[in-house]
Amino acid sequence: MAFGSFNGGGNNGAPMSEINMVPLIDVMLVLLVIFIITAPLLSHAVRIDVPQATSAPSQVDPITIDLAINADGELFWNDGKIDMGVLSERFEVAARQEPQPELQLRADKATRYEVLAQVMADASRAGMKRIGFVSTPEPKPVR
Repeated sequence: MAFGSFNGGGNNGAPMSEINMVPLIDVMLVLLVIFIITAPLLSHAVRIDVPQATSAPSQVDPITIDLAINADGELFWNDGKIDMGVLSERFEVAARQEPQPELQLRADKATRYEVLAQVMADASRAGMKRIGFVSTPEPKPVR
């Protein structure tokens, strides 16, 4: 072991080149004792009777209404052309259905926002609660 001296003799005040390992070994032994004591406590389990629940999957198929709007503002209800005046009546009928169908809006990029906002306002006024937007992701560039 190398101990430094206060009188500056021997190695002319050069720093110690050895690491004192005793504190490190003490800490490791304390941690080892702590882990030995706590390890059996971690594997102890408490038995409780948890209630068993079973649920059958829902057999109701979701109903969707596909409403497409092209760039000219023409509306297509489930692939059939429809007029804006008839649209609010169809929304009211669909809103009364149980369960209420989901309205899926598909709009062309060039569709005016005014038309889209009018359709959403009509659906909301009729009581449609489930409105979703369908979009097509852009293709990733090939590298």
